[in-house]
Amino acid sequence: CLVVPEGAAVPEGLPASITVLQKPLDHVYLAATSAMDLIAALGRVDRITLSGTKESGWYVDAARQAMEDGTLSYAGKYSAPDYEQLLSGGCRLAVENTMIFHSPEIKEQLEALGIPVMIDYSSYETHPLGRVEWVKLYGALLAREEEAEAIFEEQEEILKRVTEEISAQAEPSTVAFFYINASGGVNVRRSTDYVPEMIALAGGSYIPESTGKDSDGRTSVNMQMEAFYQQAKDADYLIYNSTIEGEVHSLQELCDKDEVLKDFKAVKEGRVFCTTGDLYQRSLSAGVFIEDVHKMLTGKKDLRFMYPLS
Repeated sequence: CLVVPEGAAVPEGLPASITVLQKPLDHVYLAATSAMDLIAALGRVDRITLSGTKESGWYVDAARQAMEDGTLSYAGKYSAPDYEQLLSGGCRLAVENTMIFHSPEIKEQLEALGIPVMIDYSSYETHPLGRVEWVKLYGALLAREEEAEAIFEEQEEILKRVTEEISAQAEPSTVAFFYINASGGVNVRRSTDYVPEMIALAGGSYIPESTGKDSDGRTSVNMQMEAFYQQAKDADYLIYNSTIEGEVHSLQELCDKDEVLKDFKAVKEGRVFCTTGDLYQRSLSAGVFIEDVHKMLTGKKDLRFMYPLS
């Protein structure tokens, strides 16, 4: 990919494999929802005029407001974009996440129509700040380099503050992060994913530990409740991931999903938390979420992206 400054000529003789992006980059179609938080923090939502998410699906206030104002329009989800709308809207760049690999023909069609495609790989980052650091890429694309540096440094400072507070512990508290899918299976993050890394940075120990790296690059794995019970029944804390199946608001509501959960140590002792629905779209939440987990482990309150279930 070659980014050409505004008003500059595109170099001649470039290989066909190089995608040229001419600044200013505007009329962008954004299908990678996690990028919007970064773009909003940079004050560049005005550059995103076409959305792969409907207004009801946005948790980022600036995106929802832009759709209400009519400056951001729904142009079909990543797997079924409205090509006619993209062309009539002067789309100059499509920003996709890795889900596009499930629909490779969409990427090919966009490029055939002359719309460059950039794939956001931030979800593949194994370190939480790696996801945040993508703000520097968007800062470079949208002429907000200094702002991007300041945003990243702020998250670094939060992480530094937390790690300095963590006291040496012989046995850190164990934490399971999961959700129950529509089929009754349990979805957990792989131990090599960035979420277990955030838990570790907060002073906890993620379980189950037996979910290593997958050859397909998947960041999560499904298991039967029986297997999850064997590995996580004695976890000190449970965190229910609300991203896919939605939030739960009480221990009873959680246990209604599977009665076996009543036998978990954390449920019996009242150490169960649920993430807020906006966590996934809040790409700049890494430092704050780490701080939330640390507060949970140390009995503090005022959490931003989690709340206790009672």
